[in-house]
Amino acid sequence: MTSLTWNDLPAHPTRWWGFPVLMAMRRDYLAVISAQRPLGDLVAQRILGERGVDVFDPELVRAVMVDHADALIRWARGPEVFAELMGQSVLVTEGPTWQRQRRMLMQAFTPKRVAGYAALMTEAAVAGLDAVRDGEVAMDELFSHLTMDVISRTLFSTPIGGDTAAAAHAVQVLSETALAEMFWPFTLPDWLPLPGKAAKRRANKLMHGLLGSHVNARRASSENKSDLLGMLMALRDEATGEALSAQEVYDQCMVSFQAGHETSATALLWWSWLLAAHPEAQARARAEVDAVLAGRVPTSDDASALPFLSATLKEAMRLYPPVAGILTRRLTREITLGGVRLPARTLVRVTPWLLHRDPRWWPDAPLAFKPERFLPGAAHEIPRGAYIPFGLGPRVCLGQHFAVLEMTLIAALVLQRFELNPVGQAAPKPRMAVTLRPDGGLRLNLRRRA
Repeated sequence: MTSLTWNDLPAHPTRWWGFPVLMAMRRDYLAVISAQRPLGDLVAQRILGERGVDVFDPELVRAVMVDHADALIRWARGPEVFAELMGQSVLVTEGPTWQRQRRMLMQAFTPKRVAGYAALMTEAAVAGLDAVRDGEVAMDELFSHLTMDVISRTLFSTPIGGDTAAAAHAVQVLSETALAEMFWPFTLPDWLPLPGKAAKRRANKLMHGLLGSHVNARRASSENKSDLLGMLMALRDEATGEALSAQEVYDQCMVSFQAGHETSATALLWWSWLLAAHPEAQARARAEVDAVLAGRVPTSDDASALPFLSATLKEAMRLYPPVAGILTRRLTREITLGGVRLPARTLVRVTPWLLHRDPRWWPDAPLAFKPERFLPGAAHEIPRGAYIPFGLGPRVCLGQHFAVLEMTLIAALVLQRFELNPVGQAAPKPRMAVTLRPDGGLRLNLRRRA
């Protein structure tokens, strides 16, 4: 029997070499990929001469991302754009360089190491939440401040200080710019007088000034601290004894600060909206927090004792995964996937937004907020590959243990102190930059508990 090829896959008709599709992706990436889904589980698309395939079945997702991981590299345009913002960090490198960086950095993000950061996380969250007053609160600003303070204390042993609103805005400018630039074959120089370039220059200057001041001060002082920066500087490759270079340390700090705070802040943002819109779930999670903590500040050991709270966070990341799309890889050799031969250089796209909302894998009201799906002993078993908020395969997010602990501790402290209520009834509209955020931000009414 002759196997199928990429040419045999279903696809929408292509006009003008796919250029209109590319422009549509810039406007609404998720809508374009959603239009692919009704055609099947493997769907072809050609854009400007590039062969692409969207994968919508969890088994096939695991097959390509795990079983064929050795045949995958990052889609080059994504790393090119991110390298401008974050340097040659583990987020963008490939081959031996990536393997070496990943091997070394894993030492800094083991569950045991991450548990040691819990006190810094709660110090930042308590300080930030104590400053919140009753009434209407801009939740995007609040969570950006909290998670930036967490990563600042974890990286540099110091509170964020300064204008966190300006830093958060800079990260959003860079995220939106990055997404827009991904859909062009190259990036025009930032000094050109074009729309958005001045904002990008200001954002880059702010972020490099913020991070550079901390890293340069540490190098000048020769202090040995047990924070993440100190750990990065002390890391040695177990195979060669080699340290990270000064530039590599700086680049890893930059990616940890930008990506580390933004994804957690985004997940907490959607979580807070969902709990405000579902008071029964909020009350159940709060009762669990009160019973376990009895008013004290949580520790890393408490995270496993809060199963329903954890389930609300997991369900929030199912409905609104912070990284909702753009998990794109290029094949370095031909593979067979689901009985279809895909040639080398094919672009393979995986979209968590659609996997997480597919009624085949989530049969009980897939668009509804039901944290019970993630409780131990849930009636429906989640297929492997159907839930991937932190990615899948060898490039799964290095900081996932950090993010999960951080979000759990912050969420527990929020519920311990406040009741969350909507401002109006309309659900926020998702808007994707690099992360998926509520269009126009999110405001909730917070009422401090007695």
